[in-house]
Amino acid sequence: MVKFVGTRDIIELVNRIGIATVFAEIVNEAEADFARWPDFEKVARVASHSTDGVIELMPTSDGETYGLKFVNGHPKNTATGLRTVTAFGLLADVATGYPTFLAEMTITTALRTAATSALAAKHLARKDSKVMAMIGLGAQSEFQALAFKAILGIKTLRVFDVDPAAAKKFARNLADTGIAVTYLTSAEEAVTGADIITTVTADKRNATILSDNMVGAGVHLNAVGGDCPGKTELHRDILLRSKIFTEFTPQTRIEGEIQQLAADHEVTELWEVISGTKQGRTADRDITLFDSVGFAIEDFSTLRVIQRLAEQNGLAREIDLLPKDGDPKDLYGLIRSAARNTDRMSA
Repeated sequence: MVKFVGTRDIIELVNRIGIATVFAEIVNEAEADFARWPDFEKVARVASHSTDGVIELMPTSDGETYGLKFVNGHPKNTATGLRTVTAFGLLADVATGYPTFLAEMTITTALRTAATSALAAKHLARKDSKVMAMIGLGAQSEFQALAFKAILGIKTLRVFDVDPAAAKKFARNLADTGIAVTYLTSAEEAVTGADIITTVTADKRNATILSDNMVGAGVHLNAVGGDCPGKTELHRDILLRSKIFTEFTPQTRIEGEIQQLAADHEVTELWEVISGTKQGRTADRDITLFDSVGFAIEDFSTLRVIQRLAEQNGLAREIDLLPKDGDPKDLYGLIRSAARNTDRMSA
C-alpha cells in the first residue's frame, strides 16, 4: 500500500495544525536523526547541470527505510511564471524494496530548509540572539522567518531585497504573524545590529552579498542561497574568520560557500555538534557559519514527519502505484486478465 500526500494536502495540514507545530516536529525529528548520523548511508546528491539550472536526486537510507527526493533549481523560471524549485519525495521499505509513501516536496522542501536553518542556529547562535537580518526575500524567506520565530523566538527582522515586489510580497505574507519587520535599502543597512544573518538569494552565480566588513564578532551566519557549483553569497574573507559548520562536507565542498576554500580547510559537521562529539560556539565573540546546501537525511526526516502527521489528520490517501493482485511471477497476466474482463463487458 502506497500512501500519497499532494500539494493541497500539505497546505491543509499546515493550516490545520499550524506552521509552528510543523516546524517543531521537523526540528525534533531531524535533531534525532542528526544524533544518529553514522546509521545513514551518505552520498552527495546526483546532479544534472545545464545552462538553465539543475535537476538533482538525493538518496539516503538508515538500513530500514530508504528515502529519495527529486528536486530542480532553475532561477530563470520565474520570468515565465514557473517556480525556481519543485520537488517530490518517497520512502520505501528496505526489506522488500516496496515504496510506502510518496509526497510533494516543493512546499515541504521550503519547510525542511527553514527548519534545518533554525536547528543549526539553535545549536550555534548566541543564546541571547534577538534580531535577524535577511538578505533575499524570495520563495524561502517567509519560511525562514517563521521557523526562526517558532524555534528561537526571533520576532525582529531587518530585511533587504533588490526587488521591491519581493518586499511587498514578504510584508503581505508576514502580516499578523507578530514579527516586526524593518525594510532597508541595502544589505549593509540590513545587517547592522543583527545577531543572526540569513542570506537566501537565488541567482546562479558567484556573488558577494556580504563583504567582510559587514560581519562583526558574535554573529551567526545562516548561508542558504549558495547551493550549487559556482554559486556563493559570502566574501571569502568572512569564511576565514568564521567557525564553519556543514551538513555533509563532501557535498558542501562542491556546492557551498566553502567551495571558495582549500579542500583541507577545517570544518565541523553539524551532526558532530548535535551528538556532542565536537563543540560548536565556544565564545560569544565567535562568528559561526552554517554553510547550508541541503542534504538527503533532512528530507528523510521531513518525509517521515509529513507521513505521520498526514496519517494522523486523515490527509494521506492510497494510490494505485503498485500491482496488488495476481501471481507475483505472472506480471503479464494482469494485462491479459484485464483484457478478458473488458471483452466480456463489451459482449
